[in-house]
Amino acid sequence: MLNEAKKTDLFCDYYEKWIQVYKEGAIRKVTLDKYKMTQAWLKKLAPTLTLCDLNRITYQQILNDYAVNHERQTTMDFHHQLKGAILDAVDEGLVERDPTRKAIIKGKTPTAKKIKYLNQFELHTLISSLDLKAEVNWDWFILLVAKTGMRFSEALALTPSDFDFAHQMLSISKTWDYKGEGGFLPTKNKSSVRKIQIDWQTVIQFSELLKGLPEDKPIFVKDKVYNSTVNDILGRYCKAANIPVISVHGLRHTHASLLLFAGVSIASVARRLGHSSMTTTQKTYLHIIQELENKDVDLVMRSLSSLS
Repeated sequence: MLNEAKKTDLFCDYYEKWIQVYKEGAIRKVTLDKYKMTQAWLKKLAPTLTLCDLNRITYQQILNDYAVNHERQTTMDFHHQLKGAILDAVDEGLVERDPTRKAIIKGKTPTAKKIKYLNQFELHTLISSLDLKAEVNWDWFILLVAKTGMRFSEALALTPSDFDFAHQMLSISKTWDYKGEGGFLPTKNKSSVRKIQIDWQTVIQFSELLKGLPEDKPIFVKDKVYNSTVNDILGRYCKAANIPVISVHGLRHTHASLLLFAGVSIASVARRLGHSSMTTTQKTYLHIIQELENKDVDLVMRSLSSLS
């Protein structure tokens, strides 16, 4: 397929074939969809650009046009997905020089994204209102996400065998394909494979709840699951309790926020959440970290002022 490519081929056509050869079957569907979205944008922005006309100027123009409607980080992702195919085209002699060299990444100013999370009192109010029955229901799911900070797909993939009640541990090693046909999938990244410490109350509750359930079957998945279904249930509880309405992902933010405010280190929070690096945690919870730093400054000043 690609070995028949010519310099006069359209860049967008070459990229489409490159995805088929190198990416299909090798990456997760959610990642493959991002490559296909990049291909769609490429076809829209440069429908007549051939490989032989691909140079630093024409490539930079593609990036500039894309950046008009996207933030800088999104443009950077777009650039990286195109670059892999372009470097292969250079190696094959279809493009004379690497047009991605010294590319300038532009983009719209990021909009301020305020993370929705609950404070400790609000979370306590929410948990107190849950209808925790003797059998598994979504209320138990909400409780577990609030206490562990798991991602939605990670919590869906939990089986009874993932619980180590003797050591108060919960193993995260897979996700559930709720957007597709169902079934287990790998975690988001290697750092997402982790063990999460759980409190004794959760141990006691879930050791009783899971009695008799198949060890290797998902606890919460019975039929097709939609993120909106659980968010609606959570939303109704929030409204009834007169607290801010958040999503299941907001429970993850709540969990992280409470840990940070309690003085847990960023490194520990990053490991518990399954972030690939502390940088991700710092970027996501920058506003909370800044609040904590301000408190630290006040504490230092009060300590110094008492030295007389």
